[in-house]
Amino acid sequence: MLNTLRKIVQEVNSAKDLKTALGIIVRRVKEAMGSQVCSVYLLDPETNRFVLMATDGLNKRSIGKVSMASNEGLVGLVGTREEPLNLENAAAHPRYRYFAETGEERYASFLGAPIIHHRRVMGVLVVQQKERREFDEGEEAFLVTMSAQLAGVIAHAEATGSIRGLGRQGKGIQEARFVGVPAAPGVAVGKAVVVLPPADLDVVPDKPAEDLKAELELFGNALEAVRADIRALSAKLATQLRPEERALFDVYLMMLDDASLGCEVQRVIRTGQWAQGALRQVVNEHVKRFELMDDAYLRERASDVKDLGRRLLAYLQQARQQAMVYADNTILVSEELSPAMLGELPEGKLVGLVSVQGSGNSHVAILARAMGIPTVMGVVDLPYSKMDGIDLIVDGYHGEVYTNPSDMLRQQFADLVEEERQLTQGLDALRELPCETLDGHRLPLWVNTGLLADVARAQERGAEGVGLYRTEVPFMNNERFPSEKEQLAIYRDQLSAFYPLPVTMRTLDIGGDKSLSYFPIKESNPFLGWRGIRVTLDHPEIFLVQVRAMLKASEGLNNLRVLLPMISSIHELDEALHLIHRAWGEVRDEGTDVPMPPVGVMVEIPAAVYQTRELARLVDFLSVGSNDLTQYLLAVDRNNPRVADLYDYLHPAVLQALNKVVQDAHAEGKPVSICGEMAGDPSAAVLLMAMGFDSLSMNATNLPKVKWLLRQITLSKARELLDRLMAIDNPQVIHSTLQLALRNLGLGRVINPVASLQS
Repeated sequence: MLNTLRKIVQEVNSAKDLKTALGIIVRRVKEAMGSQVCSVYLLDPETNRFVLMATDGLNKRSIGKVSMASNEGLVGLVGTREEPLNLENAAAHPRYRYFAETGEERYASFLGAPIIHHRRVMGVLVVQQKERREFDEGEEAFLVTMSAQLAGVIAHAEATGSIRGLGRQGKGIQEARFVGVPAAPGVAVGKAVVVLPPADLDVVPDKPAEDLKAELELFGNALEAVRADIRALSAKLATQLRPEERALFDVYLMMLDDASLGCEVQRVIRTGQWAQGALRQVVNEHVKRFELMDDAYLRERASDVKDLGRRLLAYLQQARQQAMVYADNTILVSEELSPAMLGELPEGKLVGLVSVQGSGNSHVAILARAMGIPTVMGVVDLPYSKMDGIDLIVDGYHGEVYTNPSDMLRQQFADLVEEERQLTQGLDALRELPCETLDGHRLPLWVNTGLLADVARAQERGAEGVGLYRTEVPFMNNERFPSEKEQLAIYRDQLSAFYPLPVTMRTLDIGGDKSLSYFPIKESNPFLGWRGIRVTLDHPEIFLVQVRAMLKASEGLNNLRVLLPMISSIHELDEALHLIHRAWGEVRDEGTDVPMPPVGVMVEIPAAVYQTRELARLVDFLSVGSNDLTQYLLAVDRNNPRVADLYDYLHPAVLQALNKVVQDAHAEGKPVSICGEMAGDPSAAVLLMAMGFDSLSMNATNLPKVKWLLRQITLSKARELLDRLMAIDNPQVIHSTLQLALRNLGLGRVINPVASLQS
């Protein structure tokens, strides 16, 4: 069954559209299960009816015509109950409904499985047989597995717009929504430009050729280039290979010959297909043929064909990349975005980013926040390879992507983009003003930085210091550990840029989802593994070099603060403080006269929450890392889109933990700040101020919004609101109560603008 399932999935994934895919599924499932009927009913959300969309065994003329409401028939029952239904005699069931046009009166037994994608019922997959019998457990399990696969196929078809004419009015499904991880705030409306991974034939989509002559020429050039490469490779290895081994290169050249692969690809191009799609089609056909052969030697030739296909594709992609034209409102979409991809775009064309893989802490996400480009990462279900040229909306606040949006939705989001632009312009006037409440409470607003681009943005927005400088960023942009001298230069630039304002430098924080290519950490559960201070304490040579560089960089400026990440015990803190004092002694012995900088601890592990007072006695300040603290308190991987809706920093447990940290730190007379996404959320910032945080640190983009909101409220009103919310035990109710209270005070202007569309 597993082998059958794998083959069906492969065949379905290569189908050109949804109709073909459904046809393959009903035919193959019927064969695999030995049943007489297999049918797919899809739920039309406009009419809320299950429509027969494909069948093998029932009357084909009833496709698209037969439909039933969710409270009608056995199909409706499977859909509403959201579980399989296995009946020996379907007609005897009280919910059975007879449709004369299908001819199904001949079939007695019935097995139906719901098609569900992210909690949404999309349809029902059904098999039927003439004889009365109950399908066994293995058959039921197979159908459930098949329906789970089908859910992804239908979701992809929605995204690319290939479901049309599902409803009776022919409107079909106008848009689809995909959930990922919010990586950079903001909203973008534009056209998808897909960057495919280099030389991966499997993801090449079908696309009509605009200019057949140009496509044939492109392919001809790629053929010549690959032939030249193979001849060069053969000549290079001439002295190392025997003649019979070198003959393999001749086989490659023969395969590329005009009478073989080359000729077939050109023939497919002439039917109207672009060169890359034609190449994929021909290569896949040859590979299938070879893999089915009994002879082991011939089966191995499949890998040769794949290799040639990859080589040809690489040249075709290279040529197309050079000729690529970007629209004014480009939304770059890829399986895995890289900083290099951003650099290839002409300035001013890029409005949004979408990545199937990656997290909110990836290189690209950090860069996107610095550039102010709305970004969504980790959209695992997005059929990105088929999306080139389609309309997209990127909601960087909630980590959502809308494909094929309706005119109404597009207009709503376009209005938001314009509102955001005007709001940002209006907030520029606040740059020189302090963050001070209506009743005179001052709250310094700091920024999180990591790139040089962050410096200018922070200064433009009136930051009062750096609450978190991510020192791992220069490490990640290197091909080896940067030397003490290299680090000194980087840190000096950062300290000088903000002088005399304080700059809080976090010591190297790698592990989790932040890896160094030259220092790989392979773990099955990296977030609970070797990361942060655990790595640097195990490698004092890395830690000491970094702290020495920081201390030397602060000479004459004295605006450095050192922050230790991932502290979970007093023992770790003692060890780190010992090394910092050792580095300070060494630097002073070398003649650099710097005072001992303030040293702080990040509270981001639940263990640290319960040791706040003990930790505070040993350090000069504390800083809460709200992203990791929320993740660890709620046991939710914040980079996993499948549990994204469970990650919530307004969860009662998180609010209580934050309140405790502030009270305990202040009881020891130590200041406490907070960095992370929560500090940059204007409505959450009201609660953090009410709790008593001494400073907030956030990305520069959100700083003006937070400042505006806090200047419009009194501290006493914020405390009143906090007291109300601390008594609520449901995160959703906390969110809605907070939003409503701020709107009632006339402060809805900078609260998440997308919230109003979703309510």
